[in-house]
Amino acid sequence: MHLWLQLGLSTFVTAIIVGLHLTGLSLLMRLIRGHHLRGAARGALLHDALGVAGAAIGLFVLHAAEIWLYAALYLLGGALASFEEALYFSTSTYATIGYGDVVLPAGWRLLGAIEGATGIILLGWSTAFFVAVVSRIRMLELEAGER
Repeated sequence: MHLWLQLGLSTFVTAIIVGLHLTGLSLLMRLIRGHHLRGAARGALLHDALGVAGAAIGLFVLHAAEIWLYAALYLLGGALASFEEALYFSTSTYATIGYGDVVLPAGWRLLGAIEGATGIILLGWSTAFFVAVVSRIRMLELEAGER
């Protein structure tokens, strides 16, 4: 694949993935806010734990969808031979583990590198989101204890 085509495709896919991530985080925020409002009067530890667990599971699902999209691109574009191989490559690249036992053909390498950069940024964004959720739950717990 030509360099400019790789860059164009990378830009397009990254924009879709970032949009998906933003939408997913927004949905998670609404779900967590609704969960908290339904149980605000109770303030139970189990209720808070379910909110944190829900956020964590939601983030895993969101990242899995993003990884699967990259894997589908590699498979549909003929860069990798099987979905298992594409999913394995995409997961290790997105998480920047990069074992190196499966590599993309020369015309696809730039897309793989950009997936790694995108993945590390989105994983960081999710980490910040998760820390904010846990901090907010903790702050609300402390405020409830002061009443």
